[in-house]
Amino acid sequence: MLDLTGKNALVTGIANNRSIAWGIAQQLHKAGANLGITYLPDEKGKMQKKVADLVEPLSPSLFLPCNVQDDGQVESTFGVIADKWGKIDILIHCLAFAQREDLTGAFSQTSRSGFQTALEVSAYSLAQLAGAAKPLMGSGGSILTLSYLGSVRAIPNYNVMGVAKAGLEASVRYLAAELGPENIRVNAISAGPIRTLASSAVGGILDMIHHVEEIAPLRRTVTQLEVGNAATFLCSGLASGITGQVLYVDSGYEIMGM
Repeated sequence: MLDLTGKNALVTGIANNRSIAWGIAQQLHKAGANLGITYLPDEKGKMQKKVADLVEPLSPSLFLPCNVQDDGQVESTFGVIADKWGKIDILIHCLAFAQREDLTGAFSQTSRSGFQTALEVSAYSLAQLAGAAKPLMGSGGSILTLSYLGSVRAIPNYNVMGVAKAGLEASVRYLAAELGPENIRVNAISAGPIRTLASSAVGGILDMIHHVEEIAPLRRTVTQLEVGNAATFLCSGLASGITGQVLYVDSGYEIMGM
């Protein structure tokens, strides 16, 4: 069993119990990591309560608001981490967003603002958070993000998010090159389609899942906990020689040609 006892792990992007970030958080906790959880704040505080209730069994030592479109909030989040933890060993980036209207129709009709928003939240935020975490990873660490096959293949109704994920995967490589001398590893998991709050914005998500179940070598899609297991491995010492990589956790679907 993987042992992350004594490791501080910050997990972003939990929205509900279907979130891939939730599966990752559960497996990191199971491996003994000390968790910090961030949530996207809203005016009525609904997200704060929803996420707080969900993660309570994991006993996170930090529970912080963090909107990556607000530089001040990102700075505040990592300021608290520095004060309370002193160091961070693992950063889990599970953040992506695109306007629903930019995920349908012709890609050439993507709005300028929609393109900017998708790239800012889904790709730029990885570099943003990695830069904030770097000073707190003095003895090395692991940064992990989530991608999807739409980064390298044209997927119906994925559109601008595919471009954002391509940018995200390129960011993984550049960050790995930058942070490697500091013994900080940066990787991504490209998970198969899972029914989550984020994927519900992609038209035909159930058709995509059923297609994977028919075509993938394992004849099924994957679960949040399976992605969590792979994430825990990549963040552990067992993966100490792995960085700058995109690991497909998709029941083998990515290898199929027809």
